[in-house]
Amino acid sequence: MLVQRIVVSFEGPGAGVGPLNWGQQQVWAAMVESDSSMSMGGVVPVEDGRVTEDFAAELRFFMSRYAAMRTRLRFEPDGAVAQEVYSRGEATLEVHEPADSEDPAAVAEALAAAWRERKFDYADEWPLRMGVVRRDEKVTHVVVLMCHIAADLGGMAVMQRELAEPDPGPYEAPSPLDLARLQREPAMQRQTAAAMRYWEAHLRAVPPSLLGAPADNGEPRYCRVRWESSAMHLASAALSARLGADPAWILLAGIATAFDRVFPGRGPFVALGIISNRFRPALRDVVTPLTQDGLCVLDVTGATPQEAIARARTASMSASKYAYYDPAARADLTRRLNEERGVPLDLTVLYNDRRSPRPSTVDDSRPRETRILAEEPLPFLGPKLMVIVEDVPDVVRLMVDVDTRYLPLPDVRTLLHELESFTVTASGVG
Repeated sequence: MLVQRIVVSFEGPGAGVGPLNWGQQQVWAAMVESDSSMSMGGVVPVEDGRVTEDFAAELRFFMSRYAAMRTRLRFEPDGAVAQEVYSRGEATLEVHEPADSEDPAAVAEALAAAWRERKFDYADEWPLRMGVVRRDEKVTHVVVLMCHIAADLGGMAVMQRELAEPDPGPYEAPSPLDLARLQREPAMQRQTAAAMRYWEAHLRAVPPSLLGAPADNGEPRYCRVRWESSAMHLASAALSARLGADPAWILLAGIATAFDRVFPGRGPFVALGIISNRFRPALRDVVTPLTQDGLCVLDVTGATPQEAIARARTASMSASKYAYYDPAARADLTRRLNEERGVPLDLTVLYNDRRSPRPSTVDDSRPRETRILAEEPLPFLGPKLMVIVEDVPDVVRLMVDVDTRYLPLPDVRTLLHELESFTVTASGVG
């Protein structure tokens, strides 16, 4: 296979050195814990006739326009991590030309896999890797991988949207360094203080852990369950139309109710929600990690389905409102509460609804199906339970990662059954 490297020069504004902003701090901690760059991106087939020079121009556009792409990390002797934005530099577009016997799609996937496996060199490598696969001078696939310290999925969406605009105009959103400076201002200190009052009030009131004591439940210890239900999608759409409720509130109410049914008496459902913070107008177009943990506490004991959904709305909105804060303040709060209670708080249940807003429709002609797509072992899992709602149409699809010492697989299956039962029964869609 022939590999060519095209050097792309770039320059842009905003050079400087400063601390990581709040979202970057949370992502960096997760990267360190997982020993991974948590890279985002992958392979996209090219079917519109674009050539190598077009992708070199795209790489130059990204590197020049977004300070996050021109950023490298600096590691101080005291252990602090800073970031440096450069005003100019050179990036490399890799061009892979497969042999006649090689499949271009397989070559592209292999390149993406190799890039995912290799951590970024945070101090000496730009956080964006880009390459193309071509045959007979025709580009068949583009491969793009981005280090998570540079952006989140929302930031990548901003980049793709602006790339497609004929004239995106000057980029005016705050850079990662700008955001770090803004977060040190008094208004942001007040935001952190308000968030910590919310967190403290709830953390003092909830039990130390939602899950029970660990037990040896055999192998695999870490497992991923992929589950989907078109029946639940139809029921959720019907409830949404009848109550004027966001489907996200319905699903959250269902999960909390499922826990209450399977583990009665354990107290409210407590989870960390992954909040993008892009609902804040000033942050909509920022290209940097903005996601932070939001604390969701939802007590549905004795509630009717309609009451549970109304409470889920309040819990969801509160979690989002108070998910923008200085991570150091949260760490201090956690240490203080652990010392006072004598029992460490267990906030290792994560909940992430990744669905994009779309109209809720009810198609009674669709079959009502529920199935487990896969149960597969994982090599490692940081939280004890992570529930991800995938962004797919016409079905509710969950990816549930679980430490089976704390939640055996039979209990996971029962929780999923109760989640669906709550929604279908409440909707009346049989």
